Amino acid sequence: MDKLRSALSDPATGRPCLGSARFDRAQFTSSADFRGAEIRGDACFNKAIIRKNADFEVSVIRGDAMFMGAVIGGDASFREICGTTWFEWAKIGGDARFAFSKFGGDVGFGDATIGGDAWFEQARIEGVASLSGTRIGGHVRFEDAEIEGAVALSRAVIGGNASFTGARIGGETWLSGAQVSGHLNLRRATLDRSTQLGPLVCAGPLDVSETVFGTAVTIEAATPIVNCRRARWASTAALRLRYASVDLSGAVLEYPVTIAAQSQPFTAGGRTLTEPGLTNPRVQVESLRGVDAAHLVLADTDLTTCRFAGTVHLDQLRLEGLYPLDTAPTGLRWHGLRLVRWTPRRVLAEEHHWRASRHQGAADWTAAPTGEEVLTPAALAPVYRQLRKAFEDGKHEPGAADFYYGEMEMRRHAHDIPGSERFLLTVYWALSGYGLRASRALLWLLAAMTVTVLAMMVWGLPKDDPQPMSSGTLARNSITLTTDTPDPVNPTGPYRHRLSSERFEKSLRVVINSVVFRSSGQDLTTAGTYTEMASRLTEPVLLGLAVLAVPGRVKR
Repeated sequence: MDKLRSALSDPATGRPCLGSARFDRAQFTSSADFRGAEIRGDACFNKAIIRKNADFEVSVIRGDAMFMGAVIGGDASFREICGTTWFEWAKIGGDARFAFSKFGGDVGFGDATIGGDAWFEQARIEGVASLSGTRIGGHVRFEDAEIEGAVALSRAVIGGNASFTGARIGGETWLSGAQVSGHLNLRRATLDRSTQLGPLVCAGPLDVSETVFGTAVTIEAATPIVNCRRARWASTAALRLRYASVDLSGAVLEYPVTIAAQSQPFTAGGRTLTEPGLTNPRVQVESLRGVDAAHLVLADTDLTTCRFAGTVHLDQLRLEGLYPLDTAPTGLRWHGLRLVRWTPRRVLAEEHHWRASRHQGAADWTAAPTGEEVLTPAALAPVYRQLRKAFEDGKHEPGAADFYYGEMEMRRHAHDIPGSERFLLTVYWALSGYGLRASRALLWLLAAMTVTVLAMMVWGLPKDDPQPMSSGTLARNSITLTTDTPDPVNPTGPYRHRLSSERFEKSLRVVINSVVFRSSGQDLTTAGTYTEMASRLTEPVLLGLAVLAVPGRVKR
């Protein structure tokens, strides 16, 4: 090879200079060293065998570079190719080094095999970059590359990461059937005309943070994490995902964007894509902070850990299909020295974080992740209010009732409202769960009626029913009569004697009439009269609260 370089070198520059390089089916027992060479025509190495490296560093190929079916035992390094680059069916044992390179046409690695990494960092490609069907043992790196045409990774198998950080792709981005063992990074990339990403399988995160999508796009991916922080969609978009945990914090949605769970494995080219290492195909939305939800649709997504605070137009969020949220802990729990039972309801992750930050009774509430701000009830009340409106607009009254309950809970615990209002809210909560817990109101009604009945039996009913007495005078041919009813006499004797079945029946009739009907007309003592007045004031209210709580829980 050294003799060949000497024979082809320009005496003035000392650099090898060739018109065309035709080495089809040639065999190089060592490296093919063309460093610094200038090839003014095509470089043809089709089906050539190069035992070590194919070194074209600092070289210029004015025509096409054709290495179809070539076998390179080591690395393949190139700097500038003015024409088309063809590596279809080639085998490269080491790395394909094209960092900082310039390509005047298409770059094709269709069905090639690269044992190491494929480096295209800051490369400029004026045509299409095709790695369709390529098997790459290491990473694929297109950081800050500029590609005028499309990028094709259809059916590609990548053993490491695929990174397009900061890249600008002027054409389509074809990833149908691609399988990436590491992460797929499109962070800060600009995709001007990409209409379809996937379906693909990515064992690591799919990162489209700060990515700009210039046209309507569909993203189909089976991946554990989808990071969309500050991504920008300048047109409509649909994200169909499996297994993914999605973070939309700060994303800009100029047009409707749908995030939906894909129930069945993706298919590409008539075959079902395998999903090694991925479990639990549900799709979780982790955060909507900073997102304008007016253009957002979530379908069949898990909102258990979703953080809603800071979302713009949250009341216009559209939820379709199944969208489970977190729930309050169930069963009896100790709250300080009191044994309490949490009411079953949907709650936000932020409420979990706040309650877990309190010292008492917080063991079953989920703590905030490390570094996550714990919001106060005053900040959470508007979030619940907007979600309640979203559910009401969607005609989902039971779900809206849960968020109304959460809103009232946050108001009751907030420190920016007057103490009198907090007291009224506490009473409202204790009596009927803010008008939503019929069972609680009925229990209070039953307790109040029981106390009233006992009070009537012990103090309210007179010793005996007063008997009217009539008296009159006879004057000539007329009789004048006067009828008087004696005042009821307070009961006497031991209390246990007053708890008779007869007095119970009379007391029960008085109480029922007080709750539902008018006064029973039963003669009562002074204590009984006031007891009946209190019963007629409070117990119908409790009955009304119980009746009003039912529609909010069952209406759909």
